[in-house]
Amino acid sequence: MRVLAIDTSGSGCRAALYDAETDSVLGEAGAEIGRGHAERLMDFIDAALVAAGCDLADIGRIAVTVGPGSFTGIRVGVATARGLALALGIPAVGVTTLSALAAARTRDKPLLVVMDARRGEVYCQSFAAGGAALSDPALLSVDDARALAVRHDGDIAGSAAAMLREGAMPETDAVDVAAVARLGAALDPEVHRPKPLYLRGPDAKPQAGFAIRRA
Repeated sequence: MRVLAIDTSGSGCRAALYDAETDSVLGEAGAEIGRGHAERLMDFIDAALVAAGCDLADIGRIAVTVGPGSFTGIRVGVATARGLALALGIPAVGVTTLSALAAARTRDKPLLVVMDARRGEVYCQSFAAGGAALSDPALLSVDDARALAVRHDGDIAGSAAAMLREGAMPETDAVDVAAVARLGAALDPEVHRPKPLYLRGPDAKPQAGFAIRRA
């Protein structure tokens, strides 16, 4: 089975073609773009297909990051994955950003993945040494996340690691789209249907004073 993986959860916009039978990435394309995921994603998907020597008819499944991360980026990625899956008649699955970050690391200890959510908050999730999730993704205050890190008997990774544990190396939350593909190939499409994982509301809110009265 060949999996098209999509990641638009952060400042990066990436796509990859993965062959589950040979455990190999056939083609990959993308860049750190900051904004403009909607305008660039299909170009990167096309470039990944060309690099892999494949076309859309060769894809058996689509995997997409569902968050936490950029509110707009996640919407773009999930909508694209759903649309392509519907058009091609194939399943699509959602992969959390935290699990993708965890899967990209080789480890023999439990792992706590922590992302800086700003506003004094942290996205976090715990994983066993073998990779299985030990908790659901959560949004915690920095103080609560620091207390969790103190209790955690294992490694810590992610952009908030240096905030929570002394001596931890600063990291980015750039997702390895190949890890998204590998995780997506193993997920049950009936259980992991792609839908945005929003652990808090969007930054933009309507201004109540400018609401238009309905007739």
